[in-house]
Amino acid sequence: MTTQPAILIVRKLIESFVDSNSFFELDPLAEHDCIYFGSEHRKIPGDGIITGFARVNGRPIVLYAHDASFLGGSSSRMHALKITKILDLALKTGVPVIGLNNSTGIRIHEGVDAGVQFGEVFYKKVKASGVIPQISILLGDCAGGAAYAPALTDFVIMVKNNSTMFLTGPAVIRQATGEEVTKEDIGGAMLHAKTTGLAHFVADTPERALSLARDLLEFLPQNNCSTVPKRPAEDRISARLSEIIPQNGNEPYDVTGVIGEIVDRANYLEVHHHYAPNIVTAFAHLYGIPIGIIANQPQTLAGCLDIDASEKAARFVRFCDAFNIPILTLIDVPGYLPGINQEAGGIIGAGAKLLHAYCESSVPKIAVVLRKAYGGAHPTLANKWATDMIFALPEAEIAIMGPQAAADVIFRRQISEAEDPQTRRAELAAEYRNAHASAEYSARRGYINGFLYDQTIRPVLANAFRILQDKIAVTPGRKHSNIQL
Repeated sequence: MTTQPAILIVRKLIESFVDSNSFFELDPLAEHDCIYFGSEHRKIPGDGIITGFARVNGRPIVLYAHDASFLGGSSSRMHALKITKILDLALKTGVPVIGLNNSTGIRIHEGVDAGVQFGEVFYKKVKASGVIPQISILLGDCAGGAAYAPALTDFVIMVKNNSTMFLTGPAVIRQATGEEVTKEDIGGAMLHAKTTGLAHFVADTPERALSLARDLLEFLPQNNCSTVPKRPAEDRISARLSEIIPQNGNEPYDVTGVIGEIVDRANYLEVHHHYAPNIVTAFAHLYGIPIGIIANQPQTLAGCLDIDASEKAARFVRFCDAFNIPILTLIDVPGYLPGINQEAGGIIGAGAKLLHAYCESSVPKIAVVLRKAYGGAHPTLANKWATDMIFALPEAEIAIMGPQAAADVIFRRQISEAEDPQTRRAELAAEYRNAHASAEYSARRGYINGFLYDQTIRPVLANAFRILQDKIAVTPGRKHSNIQL
């Protein structure tokens, strides 16, 4: 059987991912026990699934990896037993689980035996959710039931023009609907990165995918009872926000430049870069303190919240909350994206999901209004009762509606009857801005806690997170909340 080269490739990838000489394989001689359709004559030690424990950057992890050279990496009952065992080990020891996925699905030679046993894998992955970090690295196809395994984990890393993930393959689709599609069409890396949001990272090569996983682990704790290790603080006080953020509230800019000025520059990892680019989610450090960042992106859809952005941010909030990662929200949002497609697509439910996630989370949360916070997006992203501290830049505007739109509603008759409607509209919008929309008004009313400046934003935010690190959250006694899903 000519499986050795492919097996060696999988093992080489494992060795390149973990610390040198740290991987120990478990159950390397386990075999399947299927006796149907010639399966009794097709066996290899390990049954095409490699499991074990190792260290990555000095921290213990467990992992499993498919060997696609043996029966296409199809998932047998023995696969399920070995993966379940490794999940149990991870739960007992409180360490992250890494999956190197490459499987054509349940091994049909075994019928329901393999299918039923994989139900336990899915069950254990759900039980591990929010307890230990789970990362899936797709190094080939994940088809049929095998696609659920990565979808149930916290982060999915795919390889461009290599990884695919789908429930129903091209042949079945052709037979059922007559559609001619490729695996890339229905489950390619960029499809899941841009459209479905299932892929959090996309790499150009398997080696880069493994490197991304190593980088990601540096921002994650071992489990839900621990915290992310702090790093040496970057000794830099000032931030050049005033040079990046235009005074014109309608002028776009790249918020990642703002993030780069606030956080320690050497420690930043964006998550879900290709999905819902109108909002940015990232891990970073601030004076060595690990944080999660959510920021509106004004250069895409003016930073509006839409369905995808709301769901992207909500999932990130819930991950950070589950694993004790403080959250910094940077706000520059004109509101929710208007339109029939958004309303019919469920923007109310998606927005409620994000609002629910923020309100339910108990980790330290700080919000900064960079330029504007309008409409229903304001109480979602900077809810006074769900956020520990809210700051603003001095020129920021906070309002239930943008001043121009508010003037159109309140002063409609005055504007229409004016000799110069445009000039009168601008005057009345300025009047509304001064009366209700200025950050100074919100500060006087106690809706924000203070102002931040280029010279103070980094140390003030760092000190705020330090004072909040031991906050005690009181939660009601309940089985779980009923978040919009």
